[in-house]
Amino acid sequence: MSAPLASPLATEPALLWLVLLAPLLLGLLAWRFPPRRMLPVLLAGMPLPLATLWLLPRVAGGGVLEGSWAPGGLLLHWRLDGLAGLLLLLTQLLLLASAAYAVGHRRATELAERAFAGFWPLLGGLAAALGVIWVAADLLTLYAALELMGLTAVGMMLLPGKPEALAAGLRYLLYALVGSLAWLLGVALLLGATGRLDLAGLAADAEAGPVTGIAMALLAAGLLLKAAIFPLHGWLAPVHASAWTPVSALHGALVVKASFFILMQLWQRLVPEAQAAAWLLGALGSLAVLWGGLQAWRASRLKQVVAWSTVGQLGYLMLAFPLLAGTSAAVASLAWQATWLQLAGHALAKAAMFMAAGNLVLAVGQSRLADLAGTSRQLPLSLMTFGLAAVTLMGLPPSAGFTAKWLLLQAAILAGQWPWVIVLVAGTLLTAAYVFRVFRCAFVEEAPRHDFRPLPAGMDLIALLLALAALALGLGAEWPLALLREGGLP
Repeated sequence: MSAPLASPLATEPALLWLVLLAPLLLGLLAWRFPPRRMLPVLLAGMPLPLATLWLLPRVAGGGVLEGSWAPGGLLLHWRLDGLAGLLLLLTQLLLLASAAYAVGHRRATELAERAFAGFWPLLGGLAAALGVIWVAADLLTLYAALELMGLTAVGMMLLPGKPEALAAGLRYLLYALVGSLAWLLGVALLLGATGRLDLAGLAADAEAGPVTGIAMALLAAGLLLKAAIFPLHGWLAPVHASAWTPVSALHGALVVKASFFILMQLWQRLVPEAQAAAWLLGALGSLAVLWGGLQAWRASRLKQVVAWSTVGQLGYLMLAFPLLAGTSAAVASLAWQATWLQLAGHALAKAAMFMAAGNLVLAVGQSRLADLAGTSRQLPLSLMTFGLAAVTLMGLPPSAGFTAKWLLLQAAILAGQWPWVIVLVAGTLLTAAYVFRVFRCAFVEEAPRHDFRPLPAGMDLIALLLALAALALGLGAEWPLALLREGGLP
């Protein structure tokens, strides 16, 4: 494990926590004084990613900023390394884009400010929870942040107030509570066996055996449920059906990824050599890729296509487990880099795709694929953005998805794990199938005449910038990959 960075600036930890908690204040301010234009939102939020960019060189070269604090006698730990810094920067950029998009979405849907006001404090809480998850280094802090993330995500899903939204949101809440119960049982077992909750102490003191194995199984089950990994994905598609577009964008891009991040951190510290369990997770990921792709291809509504696509794309992340367990250092390094690049590229592209899909649905006034006929002529920018985001999901050059899948392919071939090669090829073909199905409907020549609703220009622009960012991440992948290589495995 990397040694803590000897920082000459005592302000760095304070700046980090200011960056983590500032979204709460900004959310409360927006609740009290709702923004009416996108530009003030961008100006208010821009200092946060800039501050994170200033912190990133402090953890380059394998450096770490870490510390602890003891509120009320509890010893809590935090840790900022290259991976956490990259995820924090990604989170801030996506939250900023979604917040600006939300302003245009409220105007386009003609929602009253009072009806939309609850979005802002929930967004601030979600931002703070995600930031704390990336830097938390003990199970208690992770639990608190995970619960805050879940509650704010559920609250955002309930905001439309429609019966179907309430039913889907409560279903999501029930699944999340079951996942939390499994998490707490696993934590209780580890605490009883080791007397510790900090991740570094658990990595040093936890012994391989039935107790650690059962605890890890419980923790994994709870996190897989929250991450909507097949076959625990039943809640995901329904919650997106009635959710507001900026909420779906955030959920698909970030919320489900946080649980995977925690699972990977715990796995690498507690049971890194559990090959049989790792292959089981890889098999679940493979089934997720195939099942999610098939369901997206069969879906009749645009948002269902994008939601089921999320189920399939999350499966690629699970292929990291068999490629990290019991393999050579070269294979593990390739898999480690590919996993986090895939996560980042998918986050940018999925947010862009949800926004582009939301723009198409809002402008047409219908959500069925058959109702997209004629949008190729009337809404070319939204459709182009959807296609650019799909380039990343399909894994075509020069996108981040291509670079990530290429690294995964190399790792699988070097390790001799050929099933994952087949999954990568099949998943790419399935993604192409449901994406081109959308375009086939959009390019129908005998299109009915829709009364297209005009949208604020910024809504299309924000979605396009996110899709282009996913492509740029592939072209400039060396910088994040260098941070991941230098930091190494946890």
